[in-house]
Amino acid sequence: MGIAPELQDRLDRLREYSACDISDALLKLQKPRAGEVARAGYLADIGPIPSSSGEKVIAPACTLKLVSKNAPPSSPPPAESTVPKGSHWVDLTEPGSIVVIDQPEGQKCAAVGGIMAQRMKARGVAGCVVGGRVRDMVELQNSQLPIFALGRSTVGTNAESTVYARNIRVTITGVSVSPGDILFCDPVEGVVVIPRDLLDETLSLIPKLVADDDKVKDAVQNGMTVAEAFKTFRS
Repeated sequence: MGIAPELQDRLDRLREYSACDISDALLKLQKPRAGEVARAGYLADIGPIPSSSGEKVIAPACTLKLVSKNAPPSSPPPAESTVPKGSHWVDLTEPGSIVVIDQPEGQKCAAVGGIMAQRMKARGVAGCVVGGRVRDMVELQNSQLPIFALGRSTVGTNAESTVYARNIRVTITGVSVSPGDILFCDPVEGVVVIPRDLLDETLSLIPKLVADDDKVKDAVQNGMTVAEAFKTFRS
């Protein structure tokens, strides 16, 4: 099952913009709770590894949550989110999706290696975002699967991690990602998550913000001060 044509059309429209444009819109649309820092969807410090093609990857998220094998959660995951006994999570990944993996903070093992990348590519996965580490860099590059991660390792997943659940809400560098949210992976600027219920509003707002910024840039280039240009063109 791939992406519905009406959703694909909206994702194609997003491709005209940068991750910074997306965050500018989310900064206006999202309302942080008292005391929260506005993150505007940005997954801090997540960057492309050598397997990335240099092109933007934009697709709905499917998620995987890893936990420490030495200190698993006391409560079991929802039954519909478990990986059936005898199955492997990578064989359940969804074509056309970006697989988002939540790895416990501070772990030094890899959440994804060459075999996982090759299997995801074979299943038609659009990309992978790892809130943790990856390994087998040559194999990852050969897989041609766009991968974005926090860092690298030489150690396999089983050293520290075990699968808890798939397609549940996860947190990547402090930002929540739910299945179906839109991942905007820009190899130049970074990775931003657009909540699915804000996709249409984001698409509606971005053109105005970009147009306003273009007016500011033109004015500054022609000698106007930044303060005056902001006051004139940014509402």
